[in-house]
Amino acid sequence: KVVGVFGTGKQARTQLKAVCETRKIDYVEVYSRNDENRRRFADEMSELCNTEVEPVHAPDTAATEKDIVITATSSSAPVFDGRVLDEGTHLNVVGSNFLQKAEIDVTTVRRADVIACDSIAQCQLEAGDFSAALTEHAIDWPLMHELSAIVTGRNTGRPQKDSVTLFKSTGLAIEDVALAAKLVDLATKERIGKPLPF
Repeated sequence: KVVGVFGTGKQARTQLKAVCETRKIDYVEVYSRNDENRRRFADEMSELCNTEVEPVHAPDTAATEKDIVITATSSSAPVFDGRVLDEGTHLNVVGSNFLQKAEIDVTTVRRADVIACDSIAQCQLEAGDFSAALTEHAIDWPLMHELSAIVTGRNTGRPQKDSVTLFKSTGLAIEDVALAAKLVDLATKERIGKPLPF
């Protein structure tokens, strides 16, 4: 019911909107380094998500006492201290897509009881969020799960109520294509839109 968001760009907006569509969210706190951006984000997303979104001035505040934490920044360094996460927190880590960038620290990775990736193979090439944790042997690739295995029930997404869970997304073109195909199918059935001459 309570969400913390890092970042105020398009990814942060779509991530928060998706969470609010799938969960009854009562309260959101947002942090970014730019005060004007976080205030604008809070105003716009309060209306769009029909919930209270408040800008906060300290990064750890946005991660403390949250059910869900979303990181959608362009930061090259961790945006909060993993020690402040509550038990049972779920993280959507979506901003970093280079091995030289990390939005989360080793402590956050170490505290995660379940780590799911949209693609482990893709994360091995792009997920800088795991680089330091791998170097420190805090995690290893065979301990992570494909998101598809959790969605289909082959792996457990949350073994216990107080488990910390982490989803790392680097983005997959195949997911975009599958969604686009579904949207074209729905638009055709509803007779919405206009065919283009490709």
